[in-house]
Formats: sequence, structure tokens, C-alpha cells
Amino acid sequence: MRLLPSPITLTDLQAAYATGASVFDVLQHVFARIAEINDPGIFLHLADMPDLESHITALGQYDAARPLWGVPFVVKDNIDVAGMPTTAACPAWTYMPDRDAFAIAQLRAAGAIPIGKTNLDQFATGLVGTRTPWPVPRNALDADIVPGGSSSGSAVAVGHGFVPFALGTDTAGSGRVPAALNGIVGLKPSLGMISASGVVPACRTLDTISIFARNVPDAYAVLRVIAEYDPADPYARDIPAEALRPAPPVIRVGVPDHATRKFFGDTLQAATFERDLDALRQRGAQIVELDFTPFYDVANMLYEGAWVAERHSVIEDLLSKTPDTIHPVTRTVIGKADGLSATDAFRGLYRLAELHRICAPMIASVDMLSVPTIPTFYTCADLETDPIGPNSNLGTYTNFVNLLDLCALAIPTAPRADGRPGSLTLIAPKGMDGKLAAEAIFLDGQSILPSTLPNDEIAIAVCGAHMSGLPLNHQLTGLGGRFLKATATAPYYSLHALAGGPPARPGLVRAETGGASIALEVWSLPKAALGQLMCQIPAPLGLGSIELADGARVTGFLCEAAGTIGSLDITAAGGWRQYLSHGVAAQ
Repeated sequence: MRLLPSPITLTDLQAAYATGASVFDVLQHVFARIAEINDPGIFLHLADMPDLESHITALGQYDAARPLWGVPFVVKDNIDVAGMPTTAACPAWTYMPDRDAFAIAQLRAAGAIPIGKTNLDQFATGLVGTRTPWPVPRNALDADIVPGGSSSGSAVAVGHGFVPFALGTDTAGSGRVPAALNGIVGLKPSLGMISASGVVPACRTLDTISIFARNVPDAYAVLRVIAEYDPADPYARDIPAEALRPAPPVIRVGVPDHATRKFFGDTLQAATFERDLDALRQRGAQIVELDFTPFYDVANMLYEGAWVAERHSVIEDLLSKTPDTIHPVTRTVIGKADGLSATDAFRGLYRLAELHRICAPMIASVDMLSVPTIPTFYTCADLETDPIGPNSNLGTYTNFVNLLDLCALAIPTAPRADGRPGSLTLIAPKGMDGKLAAEAIFLDGQSILPSTLPNDEIAIAVCGAHMSGLPLNHQLTGLGGRFLKATATAPYYSLHALAGGPPARPGLVRAETGGASIALEVWSLPKAALGQLMCQIPAPLGLGSIELADGARVTGFLCEAAGTIGSLDITAAGGWRQYLSHGVAAQ
């Protein structure tokens, strides 16, 4: 077997299997990595090779038509996997399901292999990842920081990279907060898009399975497998995961205005958010500042009235008969329902309707919202001092999403100045999951080039009219090209608006002095089609080696220096899209 990288992605596994790797070898590699990491808090149940032999045998020969053939994954332990105990992180709750949750059955049909059940904040009540009777999982990036909850074990597993994806759940932010804390992608789909059949409920009306992955395309590929309508789930909705298409270059993005941004004194987090908004602006987005006060008012309702009572309905028997079996913090949080009445629940529903009416016009005024995934960081020591306050603060930008029937996608961005992970969340109305993913691909710092492209493909960097949504992009897509990532050059290139057209075109030149980092896209193209593409590219453009901002090199379109005579130097714009939005209209 060719050596698997760490972390591993779906592309890595597909390339390994296509070149002869066996599922047995891949799983041996995975289990070796788990042993090397040696974190007893990640798993509440971990299969071994004898447990998995029947599943491996049932897969048969490699089948590229099954999108997740031979892909190992892990599952938050409030989702049923046949043959593995479900505990919801409460030993007294433990049972052995005889059938898979609906989503697990879809993944198995696609060829994926569940290898274990992961730790969580008990009964999915928490955003810190420390409310468990078992050892707390260690954050994959910094053991001092909380792992994030409630889907702590699943996020940590993907953070370490020994599986390419994991399932969590998300009611208040449990699929986004731990993603931010572990530097990975957290996809929270539209409510009802993924069936919750076979999931231990937290708030049944607000729960959804979520997906952790190393990059956006992997997370969305998993969503497309499990977003099947389940008529047996009364809360299921028929919302298909449409195929990804390039996002439009100019969008309106609503963000909290400066007066309503909350960082709890964390100036580095505030600076990181502003930096990430600059990345959106460079992408061509129009940033629209909004008064987020009503969104925060919605967020504060999640642990009040109707929704605390909803959590209480799940574990009422345990609380009344054997309260000591419940984690003390969980018992405190859910126990507040004892002082609530049905009248309080209805008052909460009425108040939510009022706030939704206030928020709706703001949501409709933009294409999507963007917020910091978390407002600040907390350490495990902080939680020992105050087990409630930090948890509430971590939900600042997540708690309102399900209550307002929105979808969301948390993506890693560049680290902060102190090295802690950056993260940005994109939010949109239900059913816009594909549009969120398409936009996130341009911003996700982990959507890097595959470590190994298939042998019959080549990566091509484009910086002008061939970029997605621009006039010549059809030349790539028509030849079977597929988008890989948006990135930028190293900081020593110049960009020039060339004479001629239509369409208007730029030329990228390696600069001896005065260069800058220039935005571009990287696409994959079948090698057999490269000659046809070259026939459509006029002088003075040609192929050369381009250095990217991260130091990697890729083949791409460069311009002969002589070809820039009489051109306009637009290096200061930072990219062709930026120039078009402020200089000339695309033709």
C-alpha cells in the first residue's frame, strides 16, 4: 500500500484504493494512528479488526461507483450503530441497538465503515466537551483548550486526521463549536435534511446530525450521501443536497456591526474576524453590517422555557428515579425545567415568533450571514472554575441558528497571531446548504490541493477570465475541469490588464520588485484535454510554474514580460475579480 498521509481525506483514500490498497491495510493504518495518539477520551467504543472483518468482506472488490467505498468514519455516541452500544455519555442509559440509524445505513450503502462511537457532552447538552463521566477528549491542537462539545470525540478524531469524516449532532452549535476549536470543517445542514431516526434526541424539534471533515468538499460529499428523505421521521424534510456549482463572485454578506460584536475581551479574536472579513471582501463580497441584538435574543432562548423542557422530556425518568446517574452540570442545566410550566413554554414560542419576524428582513437583505464561529477560547482549567459561563459564551454565534431554521457551515481560516485556530461560519436560510458550501470552498484554509491527483489529471492555476463565473470558465468545465481551491500566489507577482478583448484578460508575471500576492483558483483538468485548452489560449499567455502563498508550486498561466507593454498594472487590486469589481465590467 502506498503510504497514507496524515491527516487523510476522501481524495487520499480514493487514490490509495484506485492504486491497489486494501481496506485491511487502510484500517491497520487507522488503528495504528489511534494507538499513537493515545487519547482515552476520544472513544466510548472502538471496534477491532475481527469486529470489522464481515464488513470488509461484504464490500467486495474496489467499486469507484460507491462514493465512500472503504472509508472509515466515527460516530457520536448518541447515534445508533448496530452492534455498538449507545450511551449518550450516560452509563445508565446504555442500550444495544439492533439496527443502524437511518444516516448510518445510507453511509454503509455508500461503502463507508463505522469504526467506533465517540465521546460527547452527556445527552448532547453542552458546548465545551467536558461534561462526560469518562475521560475528557484532548483538543487535537492544544490540550489546554477545551475540545468543544457536545460532539467532542468526533471533532477531535477528525482534528487528528485518522479518519476523513465523522458524524456529530448540532442543536445549539455542537457541530460547529468543536470544529472551530479543533481547526476543521463543521457542516450543520438544514433541519430535517438528514433524518434523525436512530438518534437520541436532545431537543427533537431542533436536532440535526452534523458532519466534521478536513475540507468542505469532503463534508459536502458526505452530506450528499445521507441527505435522503426518511418518511419514518416525522421531522424529516425533502431537501436534497444539490450538486456543487461555482459560487457567484459578488455576494452580500451580513455581519454583526461593531457595536454588537461580542468577543468577551478577546482582542485577538476580534482582529481575526476582521481579517477573515477582508478575505470575503477580496473575494468580491459586499459586507453589510447588521444590528445582531435580536439574533442574540434568540440565542438566549435556547436554554429557557420550551427548549429546556424539551430536553427534560428525554431524560425525565432518569432525573426523577436515579438523578445521581446524570452528570452534575447536565442535571443543573436540564433540571431548570422543574420550575417551568406549559404556560412558560407557550410564552417562549410566542417570543420566538416575534424575534423571528424581526430577524427575517435582515436575513432576506443579504445572500448569507457570516460570524465568528466562537467569540473566544476557554481552557479546561477555566471550566473547572466556572462550568456554566464559558459554555454559554461559546454559543454566542451558534445558538440562534436552528431556532431560526437556518443552515450553517463552519470553516477553518488562518491561525490567529497566537497560533490558535481561526474559524468563520457562513449562515443562510434552510435549503441553501449547497450555496454555502460553494462559497466556503473559496475561503476554507483546509481545502488544499489533493496530496495526490489521479494519474490522468493535472492541476492548473488560473487568475483571470477562466475563473469560476467569468467568461472563459466554460473552457475548463467543458473539458472536464473541476474546481479544487481558491488561493493566492506568493507575494512576488504582478498582474496586468492586457490590451485586446473581449473578453478582458489579465497577465500574471513574476516580479523582480514590487510584487504582491495575487488571488487565483486552482482547477484539475484531464491531462488529455490540456492540449485542447492550450489551443484556446492566445499569446502572450503560456504555461509555467507558479508559487502559491503556502510555498507549494503548481502549473498555471503566466504572461511573457514583453506582452505587458502597453498594459495597465493592476497589481494593487490584488486579483482580477477585485479589479473587475472596481475597474471595468466583465465582458
